[in-house]
Order: sequence, then C-alpha cells, then structure tokens
Amino acid sequence: MLVVKVGGSAGIDLAAVCDDVARHVLAGTRLILVHGGSHETNVVAEKLGVPPRFVTSVSGFQSRYTDRATLEIFEMVYCGKTNKAIVEMLQARGVNALGLSGLDGALLTGVRKGTLKVIEGGKRKLLRGDFTGKVERVNVALLDLLLAHGYTPVVTPPALSYEGEAMNVDGDRAAAVIAQQMKAECLVILSNVPGLLRDVHDEGSLIRTIPAAAVEDYMGVAQGRMRMKVLGASEAIAGGVGAVLFADARVPQPLTRALAGQGTKIA
Repeated sequence: MLVVKVGGSAGIDLAAVCDDVARHVLAGTRLILVHGGSHETNVVAEKLGVPPRFVTSVSGFQSRYTDRATLEIFEMVYCGKTNKAIVEMLQARGVNALGLSGLDGALLTGVRKGTLKVIEGGKRKLLRGDFTGKVERVNVALLDLLLAHGYTPVVTPPALSYEGEAMNVDGDRAAAVIAQQMKAECLVILSNVPGLLRDVHDEGSLIRTIPAAAVEDYMGVAQGRMRMKVLGASEAIAGGVGAVLFADARVPQPLTRALAGQGTKIA
C-alpha cells in the first residue's frame, strides 16, 4: 500500500504526477492519491474578492484562516476543479480513479478547532469563526472496498467534524493519518521543492536521509509550509508507516524518482 500526497503549490506538474501514478497503479500497486489545491484556491479567492488570509499559530505553524466564505471557495476548488481534473487525467491514462472529499462517506473525520490562537504583528490574538480542524479517523472500510473493486481513490480535504460540519484540514497531515490507518508501507509527499532543504534558497542543500527517531529534531530546519510536512511525517512514522519521502513534483516521473531515493527519506 502506497499513499501519495501531491501539493497544490505553483509549479507542480500534475500531468507528470498522473503519468507516474498511472504507471504504478497499472503495474499492480495499491495506491491512494491525496491532493491539495492551495495556489488555485488563492487565485480564485482573489477573483471573488475574498483574498486569502494566512496566520501563524503560537506554536509557529502557518495555516489558512478559514471562515465560512473561504470554506466555500476551498470546496469549490479542491472538491470541484482540482479533484475532477486529476480524476480526468487518471481516467485518460487507464486508471479507474474515483474522486472523494473527506466529507463523502465520512471518509475523514476529526475535531474542529473553532478558534485559533495566532501571532499577528507581534501580538497574540484569538480568532473565532474558524472552520479548521484535524483528522483523527479514516473510513478504512470505504477505502478498502474501493481498492478491492479496482478503484484508485483520489482524496481531498475538507474533512467532517464530529458535529457534522465541513472543515479545512492540512492535506499533509490528513495523508499521514490515511497512511497510518491504511497501514501503508510508505507515504510520499510531492511538492514544489526537491525535499527538505537546509537552506530554502539553495536547492543543493537537500537533506537526503533523516533517521526516524530524529525527525522532530528537523522541525527547526523546516521553513514555512514545510514545517507542516515534517510534522505530518513525524506523525506517520509514529503511527507505524515504514517510510516517508519528500520529493519534487516539478520533474518527470516524480513518484518513481522519489522511490528511487531522489528526495528526502525518513525511515
């Protein structure tokens, strides 16, 4: 079992990702694809007059502040445009892909935060009316059913709160929970960088290997959104996933390259 998460940042080659995913699926790999859509969400939000607002938590993690209007744009892009574009590309490559949000069949459920403690302008603030949360449960039976019948699940946030509300969740951490609960051998996180870099301005500063026991020591090295990826990797490893790979989604055969060691490997 392989769980692949592809980000939604600018520069990612979704066609190359789908080419490579199809190659592995058609060769017999049981695979779940999880995706984001952050860049396209920002573009659409700006056009609709609801510019994105990013906040930094008191623990230093950056996230999108998601009020109800933002959540609706988020659903429009993630569940609609991006999810169906990926499903279409995979179908064209011979993969019987099936798109699902975390809402469908209560696929991804967890706790909605409601309020966020953030740092803005050097001051602590409490933001209310937030629709973000954390995935705790995966509908494993649904994913197993789909895989057993030859479907390749293409999964995207949002998730479902225990109160039955849609909520924005981090895609990397959601993929980590899916990998844990599906007992995946490997979680591959593809983004618009070659892996974890010691210097974000130097792609030659790639860290190639991280011992599983030391992954949390690298939280200080990670910058920006990569901090959430390292946190997700830590959670996946702690949950029994054999290895987590960070690799580049801007190149041909990104999944094959990642599995061959062209990225950062945590194991």
